[in-house]
Amino acid sequence: MYLRSNLKLLRKRKQRTQDEVATFLGMKRSTYSGYENGVAEPGIAELQTFSDYFGVAMDTLVRVDLQKISESQLNQLLEGVDPYIRGSRLRILSTTVNSENRENIELVNEKAQAGYRRGYADPEYIRELPVFQLPFLSPERKYRTFQISGDSMLPIPDGSYVTGEFVENWEYLKNGDPCIILTKDDGVVFKLIQKDFRRKQFILHSLNKVYDSFQVAVEEIAEIWKFVHYISSEMPDPLTSEQELYQVVANLKDEVEKLKEQRN
Repeated sequence: MYLRSNLKLLRKRKQRTQDEVATFLGMKRSTYSGYENGVAEPGIAELQTFSDYFGVAMDTLVRVDLQKISESQLNQLLEGVDPYIRGSRLRILSTTVNSENRENIELVNEKAQAGYRRGYADPEYIRELPVFQLPFLSPERKYRTFQISGDSMLPIPDGSYVTGEFVENWEYLKNGDPCIILTKDDGVVFKLIQKDFRRKQFILHSLNKVYDSFQVAVEEIAEIWKFVHYISSEMPDPLTSEQELYQVVANLKDEVEKLKEQRN
């Protein structure tokens, strides 16, 4: 978490003292100083106040080390163009850590998914989920595991546990990436994504050709987790020639989009 260093950096960029910022925000200097020095942790209301004052999204304030981004990106941020957000209004990701302060991997099984759809932003709900660790995953990234149901993503079997890495900036996703997507209407779905930001939507594809693709508006998406691996007690069936062809088509679509962007 980078709130402490980000507050200090942004304040200095504004050429303001701690007294001036605290006075403007209607808080005591000691209170603001405590947040900037890491002595105290602000609540959601205070984070929203900092977000409004500095013009930086709450998620970016907390999760992005602004000292490590380029000067041009920082200038974009301060001009109101946040490169770490695309589409929905992002929030502080509710998460848990173990006794060594390493982020847990929370498990959302099939039965818990209805509750997750309602409670994904509730820290109390997230703390009730089962947790575990996988030592081969990066401690610098956030992961969560979801149990999938159905056969729309064969050869990944029904009932598999799919782990995804939390995606803050959806622009980094590539067409054809398999992702776990939390939608407001359909709940948790596991699909191959195709970006269509001109129409402010994603097109979601299944590996199983029996299932039709469908569109989801960006504002209807709450979270995206990029596929990392899955765990299953079943051996997957080999890819059919049709499924292999589908993956080739998805890759070709990605290349076509890149060519269109270059021409524009």
